[in-house]
Amino acid sequence: MIESILAKKLGMSRIFGPNGLVVPVTVLEAGPCTVIQRKTTKTDGYEALQIAFVPQKEKRIAKPQQAHMNKAGKGMFRFLREVPASGDDEAAPGSELTVEMFQVGDRVDVIGRTKGRGFAGVIKRHKFSGGKDTHGCTSHRVPGSIGASADPSRVVKGKKMPGHMGNVRQTTRNLKVIEIRPESNLLIVKGAVPGSINGLVMIRRAR
Repeated sequence: MIESILAKKLGMSRIFGPNGLVVPVTVLEAGPCTVIQRKTTKTDGYEALQIAFVPQKEKRIAKPQQAHMNKAGKGMFRFLREVPASGDDEAAPGSELTVEMFQVGDRVDVIGRTKGRGFAGVIKRHKFSGGKDTHGCTSHRVPGSIGASADPSRVVKGKKMPGHMGNVRQTTRNLKVIEIRPESNLLIVKGAVPGSINGLVMIRRAR
């Protein structure tokens, strides 16, 4: 069974349930994804599919990738990713994966890259409380002491300190599919998913 599809995060909204409660949702444009290559145990040692998403102008694609995508005969694409598949799947190069592979009520994992925050201090990055603002305190947003005396005479690895924040791969698990709109390729899931608006995400069945 094919378990994954590429999607674009369109943003968040809300839906009113049958009981009148507000449900926060994320709207995802899932597919259609074109199968570019089928990898098998016989030829590659494992089962997988290379799927492409978002059509792209040919002049923006490198010549080796053009030749690779031309084998499917569906044009050029911006994103190319590999997803697991089983030996029973009959998806051939040129076929398409659509949002209809999911059903309302399914549980999915959404994988994306979080928003980049640049260089951040400990209060923003690690939720430190900070120092007092009164009574002569001069330590407001600094981390404080980081040493460990004469033993081990160094900063312990993993110490929470200022540094680069965000722009990392993140998986949000077990999101419920609230609604599917095949005519618009939209998949609406409950809750938030990582990434910025129009960012690329991967949707897979929850494990």
